[in-house]
Amino acid sequence: MSVDEDSRRLAELGYKQELARTWSGFSNFAISFSIISILAGCFTTFGQAWNNGGPIAISWGWPVISLFILIIGFCMAELVSAYPTAGGIYWWAAKMGKPIHGWFTGWLNLIGLIAVTASVDYGCATFLNIVLSRLTGGAWEGTLPQTFLLFVIVLALHALINIFSHRLISLLQNVSVWWHVAGAVIVVAILVFAPSDHQSLGFVFGGTNNNSGFGDGSDGLPFWLYVLPLGFLLTQYTITGFDACAHVSEETHGAARTAARGLWQSIFYSAIGGWILLLAFLFAATNVDELNKQGGFVGAIFETALSSPLATAVFAISTIGQFFCGMSCVTSMSRMTYAFSRDGAVPGWRLWSKVDRNRTPVNAIIAGCVVAALITLPALYAPAGLTTPVAFYAVVSIAVIGLYLAFLIPIWLRLRMGDAFQPGPWTLGRKYKVLCWIACVEIVIVSIYFIMPFSPAGVPGGDDFTWTSVNYAPIAVGVVLVLIALWWTLSARHWFTGPRRTVDEETETV
Repeated sequence: MSVDEDSRRLAELGYKQELARTWSGFSNFAISFSIISILAGCFTTFGQAWNNGGPIAISWGWPVISLFILIIGFCMAELVSAYPTAGGIYWWAAKMGKPIHGWFTGWLNLIGLIAVTASVDYGCATFLNIVLSRLTGGAWEGTLPQTFLLFVIVLALHALINIFSHRLISLLQNVSVWWHVAGAVIVVAILVFAPSDHQSLGFVFGGTNNNSGFGDGSDGLPFWLYVLPLGFLLTQYTITGFDACAHVSEETHGAARTAARGLWQSIFYSAIGGWILLLAFLFAATNVDELNKQGGFVGAIFETALSSPLATAVFAISTIGQFFCGMSCVTSMSRMTYAFSRDGAVPGWRLWSKVDRNRTPVNAIIAGCVVAALITLPALYAPAGLTTPVAFYAVVSIAVIGLYLAFLIPIWLRLRMGDAFQPGPWTLGRKYKVLCWIACVEIVIVSIYFIMPFSPAGVPGGDDFTWTSVNYAPIAVGVVLVLIALWWTLSARHWFTGPRRTVDEETETV
């Protein structure tokens, strides 16, 4: 499909070609692959799975949950093929449903994208802290305030790159793909050949662990029904953000085909690469006591199984991968902010929907990064005995809940439309019914689990309750949902009509 054909299709959907259409199909795939980033999520949320289930939550949980996520991806690929717009899932919901569907989808998506940007950049700052501490022999102490300072610096750098290096962004996405592939291969090779011994197959595929404080051991019912599913947050968080393929579709050549293909392929290849990487972690995890002592922090594996230089190299490889990931997150988040503002849904929408002379939504980039920093402020504090603040996992949960609930609405609407839906060149055919049902059920289940407390100290009214242990994801998501519901009821339903056309009928037929 030529640029003219892409622009004509965009005009049919109601929009002028304002963003620069310079991205290749590979670059489109690359942004989602980079946001999924097995060098980010597999490292930063490994402890969540280790503490809630242990090896089986990783060796078995990863491929099983990945399969469900791939099904969600297939459902969304069909939608982006039919509607290749920067608004992505918000536009789909408004098109297939009513303005209220677009309203809630857009806000959930925007919240999720801002939270995923915050969580990725905070994870990057955490690992950068470790690298600096190791390189300086401990002179850089790596305290929580220092982590937050690095987080703000990384966030600012990502904003600047997105603002001033528009032409380089797609190139950097391509570089990011090869860094993730080569980096993962190098890390796996190090963990296979450098340690003097490895764990057994029985440990990797049959071992259990419960450091959550819930239940009475791995054979108890609470473990299987509550603790183990909490460990699946590792997979559900790592393989997310793949809607980026839709958000940059207005900048991609042949988007109706390439964005759809890039979306599901980014999930598929990340699932395979991530599983191999995580299995390498488990086989190298020979010092279980130290891993438990450090709260499941993946760095304990590298520090106990590898020499100091090799451990530092692994930390550095992951840090750079996470930096690429965060850069891609800002790109996706800013495009969603731009598109949602273009349709008048965000306060001050004229400011956020404005593009500069390089056709870059500068104000949307800055605003999203500022909000990402603000929602991560609680990470300045951590419960006694923990090095990773609960706030990090709370922001992770906000990202997962916001994004997946936003995915749920258009998938459900597509299911409801049935044969009335007009597919693009990439379609599920008759398989859409069973796949959409599976996707909807899975999203509902994980959203319920990830608003639950991660430890007894986070249960309100409990003997050990502390506010620093609270999973504030349900508070944050709940408050926002109440606010946008009130906003809709009292005001927006009178003026918000969904996507606004930026082309007239004559322009559309040119």
